[in-house]
Amino acid sequence: MTQEYDSTWDSDSDDGEAFDVKYAEWEKRDWESWLEKNLAFPFEVKREEDMEENPFDPKRGPFAVGRRIKVMGLAEEDEMGGFYIAVVSGGKRGCIPLADVEVIDKKNPNYWPVREYVVWTANH
Repeated sequence: MTQEYDSTWDSDSDDGEAFDVKYAEWEKRDWESWLEKNLAFPFEVKREEDMEENPFDPKRGPFAVGRRIKVMGLAEEDEMGGFYIAVVSGGKRGCIPLADVEVIDKKNPNYWPVREYVVWTANH
């Protein structure tokens, strides 16, 4: 993503037209090859979701909601869970769903590719 990124699809001021165009593009996309081409590893994310986690559990692990995690690469694709990423946090290694994270810095070149995947997954 070397040129200026058009984020109008992700704007509150959009009447939905830009989002609909982007969504149609996503539906045709080969996500695996697109992610491999557009993500640069490693990069840092914040875990935003985990459907199975109790956020009030004091024993939450190194990949818990709210934690900053380093992404080392794409790990695998699961038919039900989508793409997983290989991550490192607190000296531990693991895999979590790409759809559960957000790139912290909007200026990071990985921000929009991850955002596109997360939004597509949430609406798919």
